[in-house]
Amino acid sequence: MEHAVSQRRAKTSAQAPAARPCVNMLTHARKALVLQGGGALGSYQAGVYEALSRAGQQPDWVAGVSIGAINAALIAGNAPGRRVQRLREFWELVSSAPAQRLPVWFGDRALQNQWSANAAALVGIPGFFRPRVSPLALLGAAAPQTSWYDTAPLRETLERLVDFDRLNDARHGLRLSVGAVDVASGDAKVFDNGSTRIGPEHIMASGALPPGFPPVPVDERLYWDGGLVSNTPLQFVLDAQPHTEALLVWQVDLFSAAGPLPTTMSEVMERQKDITYSSRTRRNTDALAANLNLQQAIADLIDKLPPALRDDPSVAAVQAQLTHAPIDIFHLIYRDKPYETESKDYEFSRATVDEHWAAGLRDMEQTLAHPEALRSEVQTNGVTTFDLADPGNQRVERPI
Repeated sequence: MEHAVSQRRAKTSAQAPAARPCVNMLTHARKALVLQGGGALGSYQAGVYEALSRAGQQPDWVAGVSIGAINAALIAGNAPGRRVQRLREFWELVSSAPAQRLPVWFGDRALQNQWSANAAALVGIPGFFRPRVSPLALLGAAAPQTSWYDTAPLRETLERLVDFDRLNDARHGLRLSVGAVDVASGDAKVFDNGSTRIGPEHIMASGALPPGFPPVPVDERLYWDGGLVSNTPLQFVLDAQPHTEALLVWQVDLFSAAGPLPTTMSEVMERQKDITYSSRTRRNTDALAANLNLQQAIADLIDKLPPALRDDPSVAAVQAQLTHAPIDIFHLIYRDKPYETESKDYEFSRATVDEHWAAGLRDMEQTLAHPEALRSEVQTNGVTTFDLADPGNQRVERPI
């Protein structure tokens, strides 16, 4: 069956830019895995990585926010042959409480999921967080504390499952970037192992979502979840990537913009989460791509100037600044919604974790199997975005 593939073309002159040498994206481009925040939905990202690993497509750079930062640390902090195993250990741990292990035949699945989420809110999640037991909680919002849960168990889990010496060893060549927010200034902060020695506190800071989780101190500053400012570190990756080097991005998002109209208050709250996080991510991605492609279009126009103008040093400098080697961005968006409610980002039942993982594995395998994903020779500079995992609505947007 043929699927419609949309193409959005940047406005340029009818004359084609000068020919450029082809770039083999699969072998010569830097590969970045970009992981969004989304709590319990993050096992979808683990499935995506497993599919990449099976296909021999290891990333050179992993960037994440919140649960994406945790998955990124599990990948960067282990040898390639152990990464899937460590991801599996983490996700089996956080879905191991009695309330998360009810067999699917036990009863209505939606009710089981809600029970799992309620139990997580009441008693916490193994290896992740636990409630603060204090009479101060009786004061509600006026309580003199900065979170409802303690994330000390997450530190212990990270220290056990992540080799931070390996993660920070440049000889292994895997770059790690995680996003957080400075509580005092409100500024976004990216911790990168190219300039900072990353420890458990940096990963925890990226996932410190208030008011559930406390701010995490790093170098005498307090940090919250990076998703408060941007739920994906794509912009950092594009900004930090040299203009002259090709880049292939697998961007894994956990909230889908499209969805059914809500008919209950629970569905209203779920839909609100999807729109809040997904629309911002898609809009930001489209805006970044459009901006880079406009810069490339201007650089191409400079090629058409008379030599006396084109060869002027100042004009050549502007053209070099505006020229971008090919960038391919593959969107993988979690769209499966069986039995899910507004609590899906803190619903850690084993059945749900396994379903998310399987969906990520399937979507990445389908993307890699698509002819558009296998194109190895790319001649056009600028950004091309792909969404190939949804069989009924595949999308490719190219520059010219």
